[in-house]
Amino acid sequence: MVADRYERQADVLVLGAGIIGVCVALHLQKRGRSVILVDRKEPGEETSYGNAGLIERSSVVPYGAPREFRTLLHYAFNRSADVRLDWTYLPRLAPWLWRFWRESAPERLAKAATDMWPLIRASVAEHDVLAKEAGAANSLRKEGWIEAFRSEASFEKALRAATSMAPYDLCYEVLGAKDLRRREPDLSGDLVGGIHWRDPATVDDPGGLVKSYASLFVRGGGGVCKADARTLRQENNGWRVDGETGGIFARDTVVALGPWSADLLRGLGYRLPFAVKRGYHVHYEPKGEAKLNHPVVDIDGGYLLAPMRQGIRLATGIEFAPRDSSPNYSQLNAAEPLARRTFPLDRRIEARPWMGSRPCLADMRPVIGSAGKHKNLWLAFGHNHHGLTLGPVTGRLLAEMMTGQVPFTDPGPYAITRFS
Repeated sequence: MVADRYERQADVLVLGAGIIGVCVALHLQKRGRSVILVDRKEPGEETSYGNAGLIERSSVVPYGAPREFRTLLHYAFNRSADVRLDWTYLPRLAPWLWRFWRESAPERLAKAATDMWPLIRASVAEHDVLAKEAGAANSLRKEGWIEAFRSEASFEKALRAATSMAPYDLCYEVLGAKDLRRREPDLSGDLVGGIHWRDPATVDDPGGLVKSYASLFVRGGGGVCKADARTLRQENNGWRVDGETGGIFARDTVVALGPWSADLLRGLGYRLPFAVKRGYHVHYEPKGEAKLNHPVVDIDGGYLLAPMRQGIRLATGIEFAPRDSSPNYSQLNAAEPLARRTFPLDRRIEARPWMGSRPCLADMRPVIGSAGKHKNLWLAFGHNHHGLTLGPVTGRLLAEMMTGQVPFTDPGPYAITRFS
């Protein structure tokens, strides 16, 4: 290979500068690899920007499909703010939904929880390491988040579910209505109680945290280039993409493109049970001196309120719709009146809400490891609702695999071969 044929060269290209890609790049760099991080935007400006800001060490059981017919019917007719279905998308989505529903059977969901626990368990500790190195340790708040309930029935159901998590030794407090009000004095009196999950950390600027990790990567000598990942091709025992200022070449490539990963892989002959769940958020000023101390999920209302650097973030649940179709703000519009009754929100800060997409595999596990069919092609995507949570631990696991180290946990449950 002629050395001056390419403008940039490195040991590894990482495609995607969200939380997963940035953390993979950092962990490879720690292990002596030269890395170029490639994206069409700056780090942390796509899916990683818009989320609840939770590093969710308490969500051991993945978010499966409901099994009760009444709940399914409720969601199917878009009667809830936490789930919306674009019916025109259903013919394309149906095979994935069917597999997702099957994987949500109790015994399969329990197996998924067992498989995900090594990653979930290490999530906060791995963030702590990177945040300290990045000078962003103060970005991680260790005060947890709160589930809040409007009905005694949903409260009791959640308490039973929490009790069933005893094998994982999670830390939580049960809050009656008065206890909840003492913890969050500005919440309304409509809430009958809550569960305060203490193990998770929270972040008041998820996109900013990704940028701080990316800055750490750059300070360590890493490169960040704008390029179109769709130009990826094998060449001279390695991989090349076309950047804005020239070609970029490396022996190894990692696909960490989040909701765009399946598009790239489809062109290389990979077929995966992959879908996206879209989500929305918008920020508000609090009224007067009102203050929200923790992220609060209104379980019956189907939305989240979180204190963010930009203001109080109102975030919806999920929307099943084509990734690139026009936004539909009906979930936000449905949730806003209830959210205003729950917490004193003032004006919207943004004129236009944010929309993003979560990359989801039907079995609720990410793909982490070798692509298999192509030499020196590696994968890290499909983290469902836990991209922010699992960024550093995914980076560590994949970097250990790529550099021949003994992985800290068995990577088998995350191998792409499970779909073959």
